[in-house]
Amino acid sequence: MEKEIIYNSNLHFEHETWRRELFFWKDELIFFNIRLSELVTRWTKKEVLKQLEHFQNEFILHGGVIEDMLEAIEIHETRIAGQNLTGQDAIDTTMVKKHMEFRKKMEIQEQIYADLKKDFFRFLTKYL
Repeated sequence: MEKEIIYNSNLHFEHETWRRELFFWKDELIFFNIRLSELVTRWTKKEVLKQLEHFQNEFILHGGVIEDMLEAIEIHETRIAGQNLTGQDAIDTTMVKKHMEFRKKMEIQEQIYADLKKDFFRFLTKYL
């Protein structure tokens, strides 16, 4: 059975896809926070304000996760660039393992973020 060769260019492509998605989330969070600001001026009920605070905290936490993930991608990209300078196009197994672990993290984060957005849109529908 032949060994599968994983090329740096393929990993780089996936990194770029993730990076664009993370930057999109980052932009969305700006708009979500604007919506929160609008709602704060409309509602004074403790129940609604508590939910607003919950979403604000979630957006802050998710923003931190986005920054951490962008940083991890940058570190991995630097390692790939170092390999490319040495003329190696196939990445070592340790780096592939880290890449696969990050892919799983990204998939989990995609689900968490999608659920957060659904909850927020339901909230907006109810109170906006």
